[in-house]
Amino acid sequence: MAVAANFKTTLDGLERDFEARTEYKLDAVVGSTGKLYAQIVYGAPYDIFLAADQERPIRLIEEDQAVVASRFTYAFGRLILWGTNDPATLGTSEIKRIAIANPNLAPYGKAAEQVLAQLNLTEEVEAKLVLGENVGQAFAFVSTGNAQVGFVPEAQIISLGESATTLSWRPPSGFYDPIAQDAVLLSRAGDKPAAIAFLDYIQTDAARDIIAQHGYDLP
Repeated sequence: MAVAANFKTTLDGLERDFEARTEYKLDAVVGSTGKLYAQIVYGAPYDIFLAADQERPIRLIEEDQAVVASRFTYAFGRLILWGTNDPATLGTSEIKRIAIANPNLAPYGKAAEQVLAQLNLTEEVEAKLVLGENVGQAFAFVSTGNAQVGFVPEAQIISLGESATTLSWRPPSGFYDPIAQDAVLLSRAGDKPAAIAFLDYIQTDAARDIIAQHGYDLP
């Protein structure tokens, strides 16, 4: 299974619950949505794609790499600025480095760009941006001190506890396009019971509760 980096912590909870309920075991590879998409196109042996956008799953269907009827939205992501609760500081000398995921590879990076545009800070902070290949790397830049602040999924901050969420700012939802995250069954796995069982499971109330508890909005 190929899983967008932002969903890793949530998947850990889903994996435990799914494996407790079924006879199946999950094997996940985590990365940026863009990079995972490229790996699938070039033949990586994944059965399921949990993307951080809708664009790549739709493309895979159009390219006959995924099962048409299998695509559905499993979560809506929420972006958060971690490291400060005052976005006005981004344009000041107080902030030297701002971590975001590469917007060409990760939807959360694209959303971060949109938020900076809404704040009229695009040009002002351009030289401060530190790009991670995915949101996991952007998160790591901040957690290790290589960047003072960063735009990351709220789910990653929730996992750290209340002390982390207090030093953060949630952009209004209208500041960026909705981050609809789609799942799709890849063509090579069209008859694999484990893959089908997991996609059925992730749409159950039990799975949806876990997803919501980790900081996502539900479709």
